[in-house]
Formats: sequence, structure tokens, C-alpha cells
Amino acid sequence: MTAYTITLKNCAFFARHGVYNEEQTLGQRFFVDAVLTVDGGKSLDTDSIEGTVDYGEAFTVIEAIVTGTRRYLIEALALEVARALVDGFAPVTAASVTIRKPNAPVAGILDHVEVTVEHPQR
Repeated sequence: MTAYTITLKNCAFFARHGVYNEEQTLGQRFFVDAVLTVDGGKSLDTDSIEGTVDYGEAFTVIEAIVTGTRRYLIEALALEVARALVDGFAPVTAASVTIRKPNAPVAGILDHVEVTVEHPQR
């Protein structure tokens, strides 16, 4: 078996996640990286989209979750995305999802808060 990774890097979405009411009211940008471990099967030898992951479909799954139901924790959001990618694409054997929140309500100066969740195939 040949395994490889597909990375969707810095996908940007406007959403309303967070513990505080202001985060729900104002919303903010969130950035997502998804690293998918893929069982190559025959798709690499046949040079065919069949048996691999369509990047556009994976992006659409991420977008629907991130812009959907509010989550208090970006950790929970990352886990939901990772599970959906593993469960939704047969050749994906694991997903590592990182979510960055640039405007986290922290009393200090920082670039962003970042959480990574890794989810293996069930």
C-alpha cells in the first residue's frame, strides 16, 4: 500500500465560534489546515481521481462545518472537521486538523490561538 498526504492549507472562513457572547455577535475569521493521510490504492498508478480525495469536495465539507453550528471550543470544531473528513472519504485513513483563531479574547498581544486535533480512521 502506498500512503500519501493531501494538505488543504489556510482555508479561511467567517464564523461565530467562541465562549463569549461577543464572539457570537461579531464573528471573526478562522483559518483551517487539514492534513489527510490517504491510502493510495490504485489511484496513483492509474492517475485517476477515482479512489482518492477530490480537494474541492473536502473544502466544501470543511466550509459547511466551520460556517455551521456554533461551537464554544475550537477543539470541538477541529474534531468535528477531522471526523467528517475521515468518515466522508473512504481512502482517508487519518486526518489532522488545525484551526487558527486570530482574534481570540486574550488580554495580551498574540498572532493567533491554534489548536490541532488528530483523528484516526475508526
